Amino acid sequence: MKVTFYGHACFMVEIGTTKVLFDPFITGNALAKHIDANAIEADFILISHGHEDHMLDAEPIAKRTGAKIVAPYETAMWFSQKGLDVHPMNHGGQWKFDFGTVKMTNAVHSSILPDGNYGGNASGFVIESEEGCFYYAGDTALTMDMKLVGMQHKLDFAVLPIGDNFTMGVDDAILCAEFINCKNIMGVHYDTFGFIEIDKDEAKSKFEAAGNKLTILEIGASAELT
Repeated sequence: MKVTFYGHACFMVEIGTTKVLFDPFITGNALAKHIDANAIEADFILISHGHEDHMLDAEPIAKRTGAKIVAPYETAMWFSQKGLDVHPMNHGGQWKFDFGTVKMTNAVHSSILPDGNYGGNASGFVIESEEGCFYYAGDTALTMDMKLVGMQHKLDFAVLPIGDNFTMGVDDAILCAEFINCKNIMGVHYDTFGFIEIDKDEAKSKFEAAGNKLTILEIGASAELT
């Protein structure tokens, strides 16, 4: 699967001919000013929770492309009221889409929508497809629930937050990699704000010392992670 990083926690995974976009926050990210959000195509948009830095560009991209938004129930209903095509989910549930199966996982984090409405429970996703299986943790603390992901799925890679302060930091993400039994990690949710700036070389060294590989993509760059 081809993965393209658009900054913060936004990335695209191409599964066959299907483009699955996660947590679109581009126009509000000064580090991603060279990315044209109006040029991004998507068939599905998966949103982990209601914070603006994970869904700011979801509405315009969905309106332009006709993408279906998959999100926690309350967040999905908020988008539905705007006339968008949505598929609501909740923790532990899964659904088979054309590109593969999506299972919603627990995440320990808050969630409020831009207008102040409750965004529902923050979440992560496990995606199973013919091309491979991966886990996107979403914004979350380290939690023992992550062991369930490793017990139930054979992951090819995982996308984990590493910026600390609002989510797991590097050290907890390394423990998460152990919990989910996955050594191939892509880092997200770092450097966008002063609170989450990290030393990327140190982060890679720590993961390597633990026997893992940490991929940190430049904004706009792509990689094959399976």
